[in-house]
Amino acid sequence: MRILVVGGSGLIGARVVDVLRGRGHAVTSVARTARPGMDHLLDLESAAIDDLRPLLAGHDGVVLATRADEQRVLRRPIHPVLHRELVEPVVRLFTAARQEGLTRGVVMGSYYTHFDRAHPRWRLAARHCYVRCRREQAREARAAAGPELPVAVLELPFVFGRAGDRLPNWAGPLDRWARSRAPLVVPVGGTATVSAHSVADLTADTLERGDGGDIPVADENLSWAEMMTRVAGAVGRPRRVGRLPAATVRASLRCGGVLHALAGREAGINPSHLAELLLAELFLTPTTGRSLDPALRDTFTAPVPPPGADTLGPDV
Repeated sequence: MRILVVGGSGLIGARVVDVLRGRGHAVTSVARTARPGMDHLLDLESAAIDDLRPLLAGHDGVVLATRADEQRVLRRPIHPVLHRELVEPVVRLFTAARQEGLTRGVVMGSYYTHFDRAHPRWRLAARHCYVRCRREQAREARAAAGPELPVAVLELPFVFGRAGDRLPNWAGPLDRWARSRAPLVVPVGGTATVSAHSVADLTADTLERGDGGDIPVADENLSWAEMMTRVAGAVGRPRRVGRLPAATVRASLRCGGVLHALAGREAGINPSHLAELLLAELFLTPTTGRSLDPALRDTFTAPVPPPGADTLGPDV
């Protein structure tokens, strides 16, 4: 097959390119900024359908591997900004892909949409604009693609790994915390985790089968304490991880939500309701059964750039 990877300069996109080429597929990579190995430069947010069609022509499938910062705080309302970044470019991309006759597509999504379906009482889409826009992204991508172009959404949790100097955008703060003398204290609850390599393998599998649908993916489910214990071990400072009382977590995050509201600001994940996510076990089943340890070592054993550095590099 011939596959176009949009966001090929990022951690996941770079891994997807490598895995697809390793399986014998022809890959065209697209990114917003110049990097070695990129075939085309394109800003997806500003690209029109007529800009995208020549890039997609002759391809069998397309992968959207760009990232979004759900914790970014902006002036209210934040929905138009997230919709412009997450939804509108996807509609144009898959409209162009359908017009060029592509037959398969993959979008990197969020595991929050899985929990929004699984636990409607949590009202995640109503409480968190980021989750709402991720849900809109999947729906609108499929509407634009039509029935002849199945679009799979990989619902991703915390992704560990490294591709050159490209790291998860939360790796730097965790690395510095684990190396510091500050106590490691975390809430109860936990999260699913996955390596970038596992995501790339699943992406290739999905494209080869021509699957659609929502696909949650995880290698291991870890409590926050287990995750930080392993991060501390990976950086060479193994130590005990304590537990934060649930009441403390709720009070501090509600205070953050009040401060945002008073300042007329908003985040994609609303801090007023974030405690319920942090205190829950956001676990996915089944898991791949792969150990996360190699990806942990990749993420945390090498020096991490200082605060303010864009470790992943700009996406499309």
